[in-house]
Formats: sequence, C-alpha cells, structure tokens
Amino acid sequence: MELYDVVRLREAIPRERLAAGTVGTVVHIFRGPPTAYEVEFADADGRTIATVTLTADQMDRYNG
Repeated sequence: MELYDVVRLREAIPRERLAAGTVGTVVHIFRGPPTAYEVEFADADGRTIATVTLTADQMDRYNG
C-alpha cells in the first residue's frame, strides 16, 4: 500500500462502526516493524467518520 491509496476493509471494525467493504484512504504509513497504515474513512459529504490504524491483511486496494 502507498500513501493516498484507496482501500476497502476486508473485515468489519464494530468499535468504529465500520462494515466490511467500507472504503477509505491511506493517510499515513508507519514503517514498523510491522508496517501499519492509518486509514481515514469519510461520509458522502467528505467528513471524517473514523481514522483507524490497520495492517495490510485487514484491507485491499480498491479499484472502484
């Protein structure tokens, strides 16, 4: 994953009210080890609804 990649959750994150399949944007990369990614999720109006740190196995690149 690279900075500003659009990604999709492989699994739900209930504590953040994010369903599997929710689309977000990588906004920071933590170069570990292990490598982790801060992903921002926004609503249809562009307001941030959650920012979550994820590992690569928790998401896929989203190709629309």
